[in-house]
Amino acid sequence: MNSLGVLLDLPSVRLALLALVLGSVALPIVGVFIVGLDIMPVRFAMMHVALLGIAIGLLTGLDPLLCALVLCAVTGGSLTPLARSGTGLSGAMGLLMTLAIAAALLVLSISGVNANGAFELLWGSILATRPGDVVALGLLAVLVPLLYGLRRRDLGLLLHDRELALCSGVAVERLTLILLVVIAVAIASAIRLTGALLVDALTLLPALAARRVGRSLPSMIRWSVLFGLAFNVGGFLLALLFDLPPGPTLVLVGGACTLLLHSIPERGLTR
Repeated sequence: MNSLGVLLDLPSVRLALLALVLGSVALPIVGVFIVGLDIMPVRFAMMHVALLGIAIGLLTGLDPLLCALVLCAVTGGSLTPLARSGTGLSGAMGLLMTLAIAAALLVLSISGVNANGAFELLWGSILATRPGDVVALGLLAVLVPLLYGLRRRDLGLLLHDRELALCSGVAVERLTLILLVVIAVAIASAIRLTGALLVDALTLLPALAARRVGRSLPSMIRWSVLFGLAFNVGGFLLALLFDLPPGPTLVLVGGACTLLLHSIPERGLTR
């Protein structure tokens, strides 16, 4: 425990912990949006698009996170017409993922990023968190709950049934555009913490756990934030204590807790 206290005194560790706390406020709510809209393929596509944005930043000398945020926001907004089509978003996501990862690998090769640098992009380097990452997550920690608070009724209708939302006068296309942009930006912001391949630890795992115990959208939102804080902060402290890689540890802790919740019979869960 003394060694854990020493580690927590390090500026890089404190910055990483702050980023995790902020991310655990906003990103699980984004996960609830993803699950509610049933757009799981979108998060995979945004991971690859974020990688491409980071690669472009490394090639051009611009801030990689900023490039990832901008590219993801533009891509997320452009997906809105697909959301109202008959085939939905799933059909185009495979093509987008393939093109994005191919372009990212090409740009990384041109930029001369070594294998370790590419590995860091995929698996994350939370202890390399920068102040800019914390600022981005801090803005999300304010804006995402604010969006939910201001549009709770409309969001509840849209996440429950798109046609019902339309009949109830909800501006479905505009709200879908906002949600897709928020989801895309949130995933790009989380890349530094867990990497492109493990970003679900901050988004989907808390949301899936919350869906198991929550019986309404407000309760799912509350539970998702609580689970996000517990999974991610707990996993990070566990990684520090036992000198484990933080990214995979966060995923394993969150995944194990989510599986445990799903193994409990519904009558044994708090309602």
